[in-house]
Amino acid sequence: MIKLHDKHFKPFLSEAQIKAAVKKVADQVAADYKDETPIFVGVLNGSFMFVSDFLKEYQHPCEVSFVKLSSYQGLTSTGIVETLLDVSEDIEGRSVIILEDIIDTGRTLKKLIHLFSKANVKEFKVASLFYKSEIYNGEYTIDYVGIDIPDKFIVGYGLDYNELGRNLKEVYQLNQKHMINLVLFGKPGAGKGTQADFLKDKYNLKHISTGDLFRYNMKNDTELGQLAKSYIDRGDLVPDEVTIKMLQDAVEKNPDASGFIFDGFPRTTAQAKALDAFLSTKEMKIDATIALEANDEVLIQRLLERGKVSGRSDDQDESKIRNRFDEYNQKTAPLKDFYEAQNKFHSVNGIGAIDEITHRLAKVIEEL
Repeated sequence: MIKLHDKHFKPFLSEAQIKAAVKKVADQVAADYKDETPIFVGVLNGSFMFVSDFLKEYQHPCEVSFVKLSSYQGLTSTGIVETLLDVSEDIEGRSVIILEDIIDTGRTLKKLIHLFSKANVKEFKVASLFYKSEIYNGEYTIDYVGIDIPDKFIVGYGLDYNELGRNLKEVYQLNQKHMINLVLFGKPGAGKGTQADFLKDKYNLKHISTGDLFRYNMKNDTELGQLAKSYIDRGDLVPDEVTIKMLQDAVEKNPDASGFIFDGFPRTTAQAKALDAFLSTKEMKIDATIALEANDEVLIQRLLERGKVSGRSDDQDESKIRNRFDEYNQKTAPLKDFYEAQNKFHSVNGIGAIDEITHRLAKVIEEL
């Protein structure tokens, strides 16, 4: 995921896929024009990378020129195509092939056709690296196409969002605002924190750990921190509504997040219902709960090793570790039933290399 200005974009086409598409177009054009010297006309600004790579693949005599048109501002077309750089006049009797980075509605193409209709060219054809066939009006023939793509806003490889992104080697697609809200479960030592860090970066999610929230609010002596501390000092459990209010504050402080990873809450069915009720007020919902599963004996050894470094007493005593596992099992079992009833519970193998586990988690998320 990358961010340009105020928008996030996700990977769409790899460098290898783009190169293959460029070669495909060059080979098709070469089959038709290798025995003459055509004029290739690139459409600026977007086509500069396409034209450059196209010429590297086109190993036959040719000439190159450019025109500059514009119809986009930000994410949308203005519907008005301006001619900023006109075509050379020395094209009479020549075969002209337009090299477009992308053709969508066809407005820019219509302007190009109008430009060349004034010139007495021998032949006029259009090659486009990317082609949105589902929205193209079909008025003119597109003679050569690299890749037919869906109607999504893309950047990279010459294409921009408010002038950013043209220099990217890959193509990225606008990440439409689709919230992904996850609850992450896992026994101590299962690697929740590590995986949450990878997932939040990969999907632009905000990781909300209730433990971190309590520590932040109490350290900064916020109103909620003072309230929570008053219960803790009396030896009482902090009421769910206080925790929910902390979660609410964290959600509202991150309006640009594409979703949230809730870690450490809910721990009971009542809390799960309270979380659902809160999210519904924001027109949000939990999309999936994911449990990182691991063999107890493996986790015990992992925690004991961690305890040697962390100094945490509860990571150095095997009996304490097993007690924490028992507590987890008792609390998670009803939550598993609650989310399974909603078809939202997913179990993922938490043993293996970190990137392997991340891949397993990503597979669940991508299918949501």
